[in-house]
Amino acid sequence: MISNRGPQPLGQGPVLGDGSSAAPHRSRYRLNHAHRHARSVEKPSSTKPAPGAKKVIEEFYNQTWIHRYKERILPATLTTLWSLSVAIFSVGGMIGSFSVGLFVNRFGRRNSMLMMNLLTFVSAVLMGFSKLGKSFEMLILGRFVIGVYCGLTTGFVPMYVGEVSPTDLRGALGTLHQLGIVIGILIAQVFGLDSIMGNQELWPLLLSVIFIPALLQCILLPFCPESPRFLLINRNEENRAKSVLKKLRGTSDVTRDLQEMKEESRQMMREKKVTILELFRSAAYRQPLLIAVVLQLSQQLSGINAVFYYSTSIFEKAGVQQPVYATIGSGIVNTAFTVVSLFVVERAGRRTLHLIGLAGMAGCAVLMTIALALLEQLPWMSYLSIVAIFGFVAFFEVGPGPIPWFIVAELFSQGPRPAAIAVAGFSNWTSNFIVGMCFQYVEQLCGPYVFIIFTVLLVLFFIFTYFKVPETKGRTFDEIASGFRQGGASQSDKTPEELFHPLGADSQV
Repeated sequence: MISNRGPQPLGQGPVLGDGSSAAPHRSRYRLNHAHRHARSVEKPSSTKPAPGAKKVIEEFYNQTWIHRYKERILPATLTTLWSLSVAIFSVGGMIGSFSVGLFVNRFGRRNSMLMMNLLTFVSAVLMGFSKLGKSFEMLILGRFVIGVYCGLTTGFVPMYVGEVSPTDLRGALGTLHQLGIVIGILIAQVFGLDSIMGNQELWPLLLSVIFIPALLQCILLPFCPESPRFLLINRNEENRAKSVLKKLRGTSDVTRDLQEMKEESRQMMREKKVTILELFRSAAYRQPLLIAVVLQLSQQLSGINAVFYYSTSIFEKAGVQQPVYATIGSGIVNTAFTVVSLFVVERAGRRTLHLIGLAGMAGCAVLMTIALALLEQLPWMSYLSIVAIFGFVAFFEVGPGPIPWFIVAELFSQGPRPAAIAVAGFSNWTSNFIVGMCFQYVEQLCGPYVFIIFTVLLVLFFIFTYFKVPETKGRTFDEIASGFRQGGASQSDKTPEELFHPLGADSQV
């Protein structure tokens, strides 16, 4: 489910090295990123079943079972098949996210994204023809394949976006990945309505439409350049990197960009090749890796899935005649506040927005707990719970929704970045899997007080972010990495402001 716009107005941009304005070239960045973020739309349409999908899919499983074995499926078997259908997506995501480095280092960032569209076509065929083939195995396998794809692309996209974006737009363009995800959620909610495609006749078509953004990617992505950082640092192709930078920056003077990349390349040559194992062994990477993993956990363990789980029943108790439409309303809030984050991330900073998001979600979780606990005695509390739901979703998209995806790419230099993104992505998908498997049982045990657990977690994540997470706004990759290298273990005792003070507050690309 789960930022941000630079400080310049739409008509203005920072002055580049040759004295020209960057404003005319903002449209090029928007177009390039629109092409790439089409793939982000694919993820949510596969992550969770659309409204009403559970009944439709379970009926398909039952009819398939009757066709094969001439008897109705046992309730326990049906529950197992449904749970497997949901959980297998996260398992695929775990495998895909852990494999990011294998592809981006060998084939490059852009080519890896292009190649992986094949998985989407395979998944669309498997899920789209599962009813015709009377095979729930095809549906489950299709969910696994699209899970692998999404695990890979949640690593590919933030890495690529971070590497092609100028420093002053890196956060804003990085948030487009999350915007693509929430737009996909909203599209899935709307088209998943029983009156549109969430019915017995059209659900296979609903599951197979994921091929459309993949097809758009295949057409448009070849027009986007390869990451100049990959070309220069990984491939040592300075001329190609320079040519790409000139097109991206819209100026012939890219000396500062090239110099920063060369300095990072020299630093890489002094280091050993960074593998996932080396990330855990090296003290230099320990702190940024811990930050990356905890931020990913703060997204999945925030309780956002629990809120969406409760939302329809809460809307029903509030007397909303069509609660599914109110749930779609929460999806609109989801999208709207991602746009808000897009416009303020470069002004407020990543750390500040993440803190605001965590604090706001904790407050809304407390309100939700009170409202749900008193709902039987005070029916009007249902309206307070609705306000709390919308507030919770809004604060999620201010910080914990978009920021963990792209800040991982900012915390590491070119060498360890693929391995770090793989580890962070794996932690995200693993926690997603655990929440999906355990939440139902915890909710049955705790009832409405389940949000107290999330409140405690949100407070802990807030404390960690306040004391350990540095601000990366306006800093080059090498500056951020140097902040961790220079201080080593002693740096962990400093505030985020102190952590990067020696680097120079006005240093930008």
